[in-house]
Amino acid sequence: MDDALVIGAGHNGLAAAIVLADAGWNVTVLERNPVPGGAVRTEEVTLPGFRHDLFATNLNLFVGSPFFARYGAELADHGLSFVSSDRPFSSAFPDGRFLGISTDRDGTRASIAAFSTADADAWFELSAWFSRVAPHLFALLATPLPSARAIRALLKGTRALGRSWPGDLTRLVLQSPREFVQEHFATPEVQALCASWGMHLDFAPDVSGGALFPFLESMASFANGMVLGRGGAGNMIDAMVSLLEARGGTLRCNAEVDRIIVEGGKTSGVALTTGEHLDSRRAIVANLTPTALFGRLLRDVDLPSRLRRQVAAYRYGPGTMMIHLAMDGPAPWGNSEAAEYAYVHIGPYVDDMALAYQRVQAGLLPEAPTLVVGQPTVVDPSRAPAGKHILWVQVRMVPGKIRGDALGEIDTTSWAEAKEPYADRVMSILESYAPGLGDRVLRRAVLSPVDLEAADANLVGGDSLSGSHHLMQYLFLRPMAGWSRYKTAVERLWMCGASTWPGAGVGAGSGLLAGSGILAAHSRGSRFLSRIKV
Repeated sequence: MDDALVIGAGHNGLAAAIVLADAGWNVTVLERNPVPGGAVRTEEVTLPGFRHDLFATNLNLFVGSPFFARYGAELADHGLSFVSSDRPFSSAFPDGRFLGISTDRDGTRASIAAFSTADADAWFELSAWFSRVAPHLFALLATPLPSARAIRALLKGTRALGRSWPGDLTRLVLQSPREFVQEHFATPEVQALCASWGMHLDFAPDVSGGALFPFLESMASFANGMVLGRGGAGNMIDAMVSLLEARGGTLRCNAEVDRIIVEGGKTSGVALTTGEHLDSRRAIVANLTPTALFGRLLRDVDLPSRLRRQVAAYRYGPGTMMIHLAMDGPAPWGNSEAAEYAYVHIGPYVDDMALAYQRVQAGLLPEAPTLVVGQPTVVDPSRAPAGKHILWVQVRMVPGKIRGDALGEIDTTSWAEAKEPYADRVMSILESYAPGLGDRVLRRAVLSPVDLEAADANLVGGDSLSGSHHLMQYLFLRPMAGWSRYKTAVERLWMCGASTWPGAGVGAGSGLLAGSGILAAHSRGSRFLSRIKV
């Protein structure tokens, strides 16, 4: 019998398992897919030798995480290796102009000043403020909500930054991306450069609460560059699995859980779809969305009616399409500067991003989605054969379910039929920024929202966030009011993953916090029992 079972071998599930195994628990991780990783997977989906990160690729959050601070040295011993870019992100514009951010402060100032010297000054003022507040912001992101620790972190920040800090933080958290960028920058290009980060989540320009992520990503990437896994993000998963096994933990792939067994109000184990039963002595950790956990695995369990209503109301964000390109050479950008950057954003402007989001909310394929063009082989040539390249194209945003096409060109509501024609539209947009791109494509692989969900059940409707990050289900409301501390309404059952605080991103935050919370709860229970025995 295991002390703990973890359902789902995404990076948060693996992080929770490592924390528990590190404390001496017998832990088994159950993964329905043939391979671990969830939304962090590297595969040769185009041609042999071309290694593509299927979904997530940026590992900045992981490298800066408390989990990495604790286990980074050991993970390196188990094969974890990174490559970094000092040119992390950029934006390209239809008139041929280009704006790139690098860790070279003089180079970044010159790049922004080409559009506006005032905006260049504003960028560095914002960067200086980020340097002061970042330790206190990231401390909150690494803290369970709500908690006494969070209050202490806020008080510590107030002592260090002054009495205005709580108000400044509240204002930042409530701002929309448009409000934030217009407050700080005058030119449309610099505004778009920063606001484009919001489109990585479901923070379209006019969504309240969307300013924080663009602020953090823009300034952190400017300060530190961008980190990728050497040979692919899957390198991180391989190292985590190896560390888990070295701690005595077990990973079982092709092991899909059918239901969680609850007896006397407590979990006692799980039943697999094969009919096999596995017992758990102390805890079950579900790296799942609320709808998968409560709606499917606990479908026969008597749960509070309020919880059932909350689960039914849980909202998912817009879908994502991924396009992976095996290339005969680098992308032939019209502006050659773009060839040096890890990410090239094509919004192109704030209003275009807002329109794309509105189209998707109406179920329409947008005429011009926001494109995040990743160039991994610019940073890590080992991902393709010598002289060859790959492109990683994240199409943000698209509807999970199609109702129509904003241009009236694609006459189907089936993603199976629409994905290739829509990928052609995306390629046409890319071609306008990189003439001749299509001639260099050796093979492409297109993953629609339906394909994303099939690959990882947590990506519902192609939502790469496992649930909207709008304020109604973020911070202490994630995933639902009253259930933000990883423990569920069923005794011995816990949650982790992107559906829980601190949300999406490859940072292992919820896995670490959930694992630590389980150990703390068990320790408190043991002390209580020992006092009773005395």
